[in-house]
Amino acid sequence: MEIKLDVVEDSSLVLIKQGAEARVFESTFVDRRSVVKERFSKKYRHPSLDSKLTLKRLNAEARCTSKARKLGVSTPVLYAVDPLLHSLTFEFVEGPTVKDVFLDFGSNGIVEERLDDIATQIGLAIGKLHDGGLVHGDLTTSNMLIRSGTNQLVLIDFGLSFTSNLPEDKAVDLYVLERALLSMHSSCGNVMDRILDAYKKSSKQRSVTLYKLAQVRQRGRKRSMVG
Repeated sequence: MEIKLDVVEDSSLVLIKQGAEARVFESTFVDRRSVVKERFSKKYRHPSLDSKLTLKRLNAEARCTSKARKLGVSTPVLYAVDPLLHSLTFEFVEGPTVKDVFLDFGSNGIVEERLDDIATQIGLAIGKLHDGGLVHGDLTTSNMLIRSGTNQLVLIDFGLSFTSNLPEDKAVDLYVLERALLSMHSSCGNVMDRILDAYKKSSKQRSVTLYKLAQVRQRGRKRSMVG
């Protein structure tokens, strides 16, 4: 069911982030704290084509977020979809990103047990997505939250997500996360190994996906050597 919100004219909107595809605001929805993600038009595209492509991506993100929840992965609750304003309204999840938590490792007291628990949750969640035929498309620690008052992982931003049962697509999903961890969180040690250990326990299709991951890594190393 689609619920239309007049989000653009709402003076209570507070800009949180602006990316290449969308602006993210903090707002309220039926007296509940919420997040509004508004996709904006691309001026270089024909207006009619732009509207169709933006709406297609908006609906895909809504479907993928809802599908992830059905697969048992914790995501923000989707409150509303506005096809006219090209916006999605989500539950506001209070808590830091996994990026911020991992950056605290070794300096501000994040303990090994908590790191291990978060890594395990990440692996289990990705395994559920992949076995359900869903590829996140942007697995970075910035797109993972830890709900305040708990150590519960919440995956966000399914804007690049798509359905696929191809092992190659799932392997690339894992590789994107691995590269993000290596570039941002080298101080966390073998956190990707911990994630993959949990992934192996979660995914029934782990063998073929991890075989493809090894191939993707090899291609990545060759590209790095070439420059």
